[in-house]
Amino acid sequence: QRLQSCPDLVSFMVELKTVLEIALKNTQDLHIPRPPEYYSCLVRDLEILGWNKVAYVDTGLTTVKLKAEDSCGRQHLITLKLNAKYPTEPPDCLVDFPIPFAVSWMPQNSLIDIYNQFLAALESLKEFWDALDEIDGKTWVLEPENPTRSATSRRIAIGNNVSVNIEVDPRHPNMLPECYLLGADHAVNPLRTKLNNNMHLWDPESSLLQNLRELLEIDFPSRAVLEKSDFAKDCGICYAYRLDGSAPDQVCDDPRCGQPFHQACLYEWLQGLPTSRQSFNVIFGECPYCNK
Repeated sequence: QRLQSCPDLVSFMVELKTVLEIALKNTQDLHIPRPPEYYSCLVRDLEILGWNKVAYVDTGLTTVKLKAEDSCGRQHLITLKLNAKYPTEPPDCLVDFPIPFAVSWMPQNSLIDIYNQFLAALESLKEFWDALDEIDGKTWVLEPENPTRSATSRRIAIGNNVSVNIEVDPRHPNMLPECYLLGADHAVNPLRTKLNNNMHLWDPESSLLQNLRELLEIDFPSRAVLEKSDFAKDCGICYAYRLDGSAPDQVCDDPRCGQPFHQACLYEWLQGLPTSRQSFNVIFGECPYCNK
């Protein structure tokens, strides 16, 4: 299309030269010749590992995805990016883990060694994923909307425009996580007091969700009984729930109002009001809904 839109022959030749240069550069990047030993070694390693563990191999045999199931039946992938010096040098390993995955490698190692290290890492993260799977399955998680296996935080709905954000340590998932309560002061302050007063009750033998229930002295809204719309309202300024992937996290403190807003929307709104004032990085002003 770029070539067709050229007004004259000179412009056409300049465009053609540019297109060919880009095409040649991309071709060189994609087709770097590799020694025959590389391919024979890789195929041998894949056969030893077992083709039933292979999820994907690209046509150039430079990228391999292996699949595994942990002891709880969760499916996982590891992507291997191999360079021309394999097996002298290890492949780059990409995993969806909340912690770094460092491969121990010797030149005599093969893919089965990486795969076994992958399986061991999966089991070391079992309790972390168990804890978050229970939260994802039994509560309404507002953020992230579709959590990956590497996501360590959850924003859990407590009630109407009230939620708690937890940050779980993947290495110690049964210990008290960082907790941050979100919502209007009149709703959040009693919960904050309970959290502070009950911290000593945390039991590493109980599940993360059960501990949160006991510390906050609440039952989280159940996915089986309530819909997300029962307690997750749209922003009062942009009238949307999601803004760049984020849910409304600011709430009017007046108990009769309680309208939620996105922080970015509220900041932009208040900046335009002559009655607003700013102290350091905090801006103060009236609620766009109730003017309180």
